[in-house]
Amino acid sequence: MNINSKNKGLVLVGVLWIVIVLTAIVAVLGRKSRLDSKLVLARSEAVRTKWAARAGIERAIAILNEDEKDTDCHNDIWYSSVEDFNDFAMAGCSYNVQITDESGKLDINTATFDQLMALPNMYEDIADAIIDWRDSDEDVSELGTEGGYYENLTFGYPNRNAPFRTIRELLLVKGVTNELFYGEDTNLNGKLDYNEMDGNINPPDDNSDSYLDQGWAAYITCYTSAANTTETTTQTSRNTSSSATITAAAYQSQTTIQTASNTGSSIIISAAGQTGQTGQTGQTGQTGQTGQTGQTGQTTEQTTTEQTTTEQTTTEETAAEETTEGTLVINVNTASEVVLAVLMGGTNEAYAAAQSIVAYRDTLEYGIEDVSELTSSGIVSSDMLSLMQDYLTISSNIYKISCIATADRGGSAGTTLQIEAVIDRSTSPYKVLYWYQGASN
Repeated sequence: MNINSKNKGLVLVGVLWIVIVLTAIVAVLGRKSRLDSKLVLARSEAVRTKWAARAGIERAIAILNEDEKDTDCHNDIWYSSVEDFNDFAMAGCSYNVQITDESGKLDINTATFDQLMALPNMYEDIADAIIDWRDSDEDVSELGTEGGYYENLTFGYPNRNAPFRTIRELLLVKGVTNELFYGEDTNLNGKLDYNEMDGNINPPDDNSDSYLDQGWAAYITCYTSAANTTETTTQTSRNTSSSATITAAAYQSQTTIQTASNTGSSIIISAAGQTGQTGQTGQTGQTGQTGQTGQTGQTTEQTTTEQTTTEQTTTEETAAEETTEGTLVINVNTASEVVLAVLMGGTNEAYAAAQSIVAYRDTLEYGIEDVSELTSSGIVSSDMLSLMQDYLTISSNIYKISCIATADRGGSAGTTLQIEAVIDRSTSPYKVLYWYQGASN
């Protein structure tokens, strides 16, 4: 009797162990099955969002190509038609598109020291550092810095000594911080998102008000029209008696393709000159090889002194006349109040004149059709107009398109993917000057 009871107890213990082992196996298999399901879902959403984002980019390009090009203003469909770009539904996902006119911004590659200083929150040492970064020499400006500073950082890197190739490259320049570059608009969507007005609860730190404090990224660009391949721009040297004529757009463009695991990919194409050949892209997680690129160069010609003979022979230094040839001339119909004020010197009077221009153009269906009407209509004085007239145009060709695609996961947001492109529509087909595809998250 005791033996049978003992045997029954052992059988019961054995059965319990078997149940425990089977339960563990089922739990492991169940967990693996859930992980596999999530991976399949993530991959499916990644494919959906990738092509949805591409569809958004192509839709924006099609609208830009169909747009009348005589004048470009904020009444055009690419800017004002919210229903065409916001929450556009597709199978299992949707996308949002934002189009920004790069022709309404100041060109960081050709802006003078005074124009840089007119930007909000700009300091002399940063303006000098920007000029030192983009020039072709190692001569340090009064408060600037050259290659030695950057190479001796903890994680050193060389300075460009050539025009900026992307606007985010400005973050590599000494003194430029995220706060100065982005302001509160860390995703560069031009909108005041919830995390951008909640103080320090969520990044970025902000002042909790209902006004979007935009950084320099909203006012500057580095994409120059590819058509200006032989023109030059003149900049007055700081604290010197001579002027330097700098070729801003005659350099040939370079193409770089990089693909990295979990970091997204980018194609950077300089805006001026002929495009170099693209190299082969490496496998995921590896950097693709860069193909042959056009040569980049900047020609600097120092103005010469002229000897003038009157009753006595004297030597005069001739300062080169400032011109905007080779720069991205600014569209008066889309430029922000800040950019217009910068062109007029950044003074209080300049900001008042800029406000008048913005208020006037908003009353026009097709925008300003001739720059001269700013004075003929009494909007600005002839003196103010003379400060910026050579920089202004009424139409645009360079646009930045940002598309964010979001997967629909049963009524809640799933995987998101962002693609950003800068295009030049002045040619047919259009040219892609910059392409960035982020990683799915």
